[in-house]
Amino acid sequence: MSVGNRLDLTLRLVQNSGKLSVSELAERLGVSEMTVRRDLNALESQGLLRRVHGGAIPLRPREEGGGFVARREWQAMTKARLGSAVAAMVEPGSRVLLDAGTTTVHVAEYLAERAPLTVAVLSLQAAAVLADKPGIELLVVGGRSRPGERSLVGPLALRTLEALSFDCFVMSIGGVHAERGWTEFSLDDAAVKQVGLAQAARTVTVADATKLGVRAFSQVAPLSEVGAFVTDAAAKDVRTHPNGPLTLKALRESGVETHLV
Repeated sequence: MSVGNRLDLTLRLVQNSGKLSVSELAERLGVSEMTVRRDLNALESQGLLRRVHGGAIPLRPREEGGGFVARREWQAMTKARLGSAVAAMVEPGSRVLLDAGTTTVHVAEYLAERAPLTVAVLSLQAAAVLADKPGIELLVVGGRSRPGERSLVGPLALRTLEALSFDCFVMSIGGVHAERGWTEFSLDDAAVKQVGLAQAARTVTVADATKLGVRAFSQVAPLSEVGAFVTDAAAKDVRTHPNGPLTLKALRESGVETHLV
């Protein structure tokens, strides 16, 4: 197992277990406890988990320590694969609303291949990626830039979205839960997503598999409000994602097209 894959798996195991000891991780990963401690220190330095006596506990994305800058390189290959898959689902000539988030920046990188498109962005990073791309008419939704995330939120963003309509809303998400549906950690981000859902003919949600089974602070919408969900194939592995198969089953029963890439 490569170092990158081992770090990825370590984070997934901690996030889905709530807390794991060094000895448990060593047994699950088939490596020494010294290697586990080194990996946990590396993950903690990136703001992705917290070391506690004898093990580690997860840190959920927050403005303090878990923001965009800390997370943008994490699982970069997985998120690039997700971005490519989502972009391929966008029809040329569409009016697209692109959500904020680390994964949707990867979507932005592939959207130019689907030109011509009109793309409204809720992220300063996505705006930078799409600026001056041939065939892309770029609209930057106004609003307040949320510290640490650079997502555009607040009354101005909501009013702008309410005045527009879209063929497709590409929505990122903090958590997807079998009972609570689509959930977010920030009330501001949740409010923007709710309006985006209402203004779009179709919504495609994208998230890596660590989000499955997560119940974040604010409910965005029931599962059935989304047309399609794209995640990585690790979501079906109960060993690394205990809530993955259950969540995927709930999505399918709710009529959501589920794509594993």
